[in-house]
Amino acid sequence: MIYLQLFWVYFKIGLFGFGGGYAMLSLIQHEVVEKNQWITDAQFTDIVAISQMTPGPIGINSATYIGYTASGSVLGSFIATFSVCLPSFLLMLFVSRILLKFKNNVWVDTLFKGLRPAIVGLVASAGLMLLNSQNFQDWKSVLIFAIAFVAVKFFKVHPILMIIISGAFGYIFCYPQ
Repeated sequence: MIYLQLFWVYFKIGLFGFGGGYAMLSLIQHEVVEKNQWITDAQFTDIVAISQMTPGPIGINSATYIGYTASGSVLGSFIATFSVCLPSFLLMLFVSRILLKFKNNVWVDTLFKGLRPAIVGLVASAGLMLLNSQNFQDWKSVLIFAIAFVAVKFFKVHPILMIIISGAFGYIFCYPQ
């Protein structure tokens, strides 16, 4: 039964997850943490962090991790990953044929102009969702966040290097002795 639930939940996420993986995060959290309670808020935050550091889209990576966690098997990972990708694949087959016919249509152009702000809002929602008490447990977490933000934003430190440095500081500062 868990496999059918995983398929349906991730099919819906894939179908309504406009704007990429970060825009999907609030929908994923609602479905897997709040509604189905397959994982906790803390586990979700950890899965998001791991999904950001591993190669590939965050929505697919998180589906793989959550599918395994919810089912306890590789089959669960496969079903969640497959079902989150399936709607995009089917929609792209359908939409690409239509857009080729109507690519210069004013209505299609207007539709895309209207979708842009909504997608920015979904991505911002995902960022705000991660600002919870689990991520700011003590002054060390806040310090790591502040240094990483300033380093990337103002000193143009490469984000991958900042992930590695932040992980090292997180291990040094936060690892229980």
